[in-house]
Order: sequence, then C-alpha cells, then structure tokens
Amino acid sequence: MKPAVRRLLPLLILLAAAAGAYLVFMSRPEPEIRRPEVVPPLVRVVPVIKQDVELSVASQGTVEPRVESELVPEVSGRVLRMSPALVGGGFFAAGEVLFEVDPFDYRRAVVEERARVAQERLRLAREEAEAEVARREWADLGGGDEANPLTMREPQLADARAAVEAAEAILQRAERDLERTTIRAPFDGRVRRKQVDVGQYITRGAPVATIYSVDAAEVRLPLPDREIAYLDLRLDPRDQATADGGPIVTLRAQFAGQLHEWRGRIVRTEGEIDPRTRMVHVVARVDDPYGRKRSHRSMPLAVGMFVHAEIAGRTARNVALLPRAALRAGDRVWVVNDERIHFRPVEVLRAERDVVLIAGGLENGELVCISPMEAVTDGMRVRVGEVPVTDDVARGAGESGR
Repeated sequence: MKPAVRRLLPLLILLAAAAGAYLVFMSRPEPEIRRPEVVPPLVRVVPVIKQDVELSVASQGTVEPRVESELVPEVSGRVLRMSPALVGGGFFAAGEVLFEVDPFDYRRAVVEERARVAQERLRLAREEAEAEVARREWADLGGGDEANPLTMREPQLADARAAVEAAEAILQRAERDLERTTIRAPFDGRVRRKQVDVGQYITRGAPVATIYSVDAAEVRLPLPDREIAYLDLRLDPRDQATADGGPIVTLRAQFAGQLHEWRGRIVRTEGEIDPRTRMVHVVARVDDPYGRKRSHRSMPLAVGMFVHAEIAGRTARNVALLPRAALRAGDRVWVVNDERIHFRPVEVLRAERDVVLIAGGLENGELVCISPMEAVTDGMRVRVGEVPVTDDVARGAGESGR
C-alpha cells in the first residue's frame, strides 16, 4: 500500500464511524414524555365537637394545721401529773387535763385571801355602824351647819369599801391561779412536741408543748393570676367572710406506695401577692383530716404531707376541645375543607400541654388538621386519612387544668 493511502486510512475509519453513529442517532425511536404525578400529602384530622367543659386548675402545697399554738402555763410550780396523751403525736380532746402543777402554795394563798376579805368586810361593817352613829349624833345636836365629812366618817367608809374590793380582787386572782394549776386542752388536737415531764419545775410564761387542732387541715396553694380567671373565687374579703363554701378541691398524695385522695374546699384567698413569685395564694380546707368522726378507717391527711391539688373551676360553654397539636403559631388552626387546607384564626380560651380549648372561630363538624407539616400554604391540596376517634381528647375535658 502506498504511503499516502496509509496516512489517510485512520481518518477514513473515523469518518466512517461518525457517519454510522449519526445514522444510529437519527434512527432512534421518539421517547415517551410523561408528566410527574404530584401526590398530595396525607394528613390526620379531628372533627370539631362543641361541648361544655368543666375547667380545673392544678397546684400543690404542704398540709398545715388550721390552729397551732404553744402551750404556756400561767403559773409556776412542779409538775405532779401528766396525761398519757401529752407525747409527740398524741391526740387529746377539748377540756382534757394535759398536766397538773403542784397546787399547795396556791391553795394556801386562796385561804389567806379569803381571811383577808373577811377581815376587810368586818372593818367595813364597823365603819358603816360608826357612820350611822355619827349621823344620829349630828342630828341630835341640831344639825345646823353642814357636817364635816370626817365627822360623818365618809372617808373612813370609802376606805373600808375600797379595801374590801381590793381584797376580793386579790382573792379572785388567787382562785384563778389555783384553777390554772390544772392545764386543760383548749381544743381537739394533737401534740407536735413537748418540753416538760413529771417532776420538772416550770415557770410562768415558758412554753412547755406545741399543739395543733385536728378539726380541720389547711393547704396553702399558689396560683398564677391568669389561672384565677378559670375559678369562681370570692376575692372580696366581705364575700369570703359570709361564703358558705368555695370551689371544691381534690388533694392527692402518694404515701406508702399508694395514691390517696381527700376532698375539701377553697375557703379564702390571702391578702397580698407574693412579691418574688407573683403568685396569688388560696387556702384549701379539709374537715376531719384524721377521720376521727368517720366510722370507716381511711388514710389521714397528716400535717406536713406534700399534696397535689386540683381545684374545680368554671364551666366553659360551647367550646371545642382539640389536641394541642391542632393549634398553630399566631392562634390559628388548619381547617381541611374539600381536601384543601385553609388557615383559620381562632379564639383560644385555654391552651394546655395536651389539649386546647377553642372558644370561637370553628363550627361543629369541621375537620382540623393535627399533622405536623412544613411549607404549608393556604389552599394547598391534601389527602385526608381516617378521622381518629377522639376519646383521648374527650377524656381531656376533665383534665384540661391538671
């Protein structure tokens, strides 16, 4: 082969290959053009059911006695006897003798003061008799000018009467001191602690025991001011003084591995707002916390116990109760109508951790989306899944404030 032909052979091969490729490209079949199918997202919805919902407010606090006082003797002396109830945790009844102080010196003082009263009364009788004699003698002498008071023994008579009154007052004090040697319980109560025992010498005014009443227990419950709007509280002190009863409160506590429950009432609100927490404090009272008046035995609501409180509030009329996930930013919900999402502003009565109460903006039967979604636009098409049963939401009606 000639040299010139050998040099052109690679070029000819390349041209032939390019021509073949072009023919193959031009003879290819036309591709089928399909538009991508856009599938609307699947969302979960709940129906709007208007209903009346009883609100409640949650709080917590520590049980305290209604009345607590220091037992202080009003006389000094040695303790002769003590009641078996005067021990830490002991129960006692009103009027029960808790302990007795040696009364010997006080009985002697009563006897001495009675003798003094008798002496002063005798002196008064003598002065009255002498005054009567002085009046008669003055009358026998003619009684021309006004008699001198000293002649008529008026100052002596006044002195004798004052001495009788003073002696009687001292006798009353001695008799009261004698009565006070027997220390009685001022109310039905329990002993928190005691600092006295038999044979010990106690002094007037020194506390010997701390006692508290058991007729009722109280719990001081802090509340944010916004929560008070859900309660039917009597904030006027005059209304509290005449109120038959405030909102019902249920107290719960875990003790000895079991959950116990007690019922009481809110009896008053305190007169000021806590400057540190900005909380308003209400006081719940539970009658007969130790069950002493009940025939059946129950767990006592003991002083110092920490309890959780649920306060029954007002009834919200014709509101929609929805899961918390239904509420979007800006107090809006997504209403699904004709398989399209529509933004709807609503009036939120109360929003809790699990549920939200809608007072306005929704109608019965409307479907509200509760699915989390991103990049949602008003009017966006969606697919609606099965409407879930809203038993959990219905149960939340009674728990909206817990």
